[in-house]
Amino acid sequence: MHSISKIARIRANSLTETVKMTKAQLTLEIKQLLIETLSLDILPSDLADDALLLGDIPEFDSMAIVSIITALEENYQFTSADDELTAEVFESIDTVVNFVEQHKP
Repeated sequence: MHSISKIARIRANSLTETVKMTKAQLTLEIKQLLIETLSLDILPSDLADDALLLGDIPEFDSMAIVSIITALEENYQFTSADDELTAEVFESIDTVVNFVEQHKP
């Protein structure tokens, strides 16, 4: 999957794994993952951190959500319960970042 390899390259160019990832780094990685998963023709800098997702990006549909949560769980090594995956999690980039921050080891 392209997103996973892209995230791995971003991480390789980031601080070492022993240093905790900053929120800005995590936000950049998640923006890149969203762009690749949704096949958007934009740059991460084109997306504001508070950019709305559900209802504002036509490509952000139920199939995309499944792909995104799978990629997030694989990239950040966590598992989420079905009842945690509410519409509020996918409201904006910020809410996705906060969700990942709460779940990643």
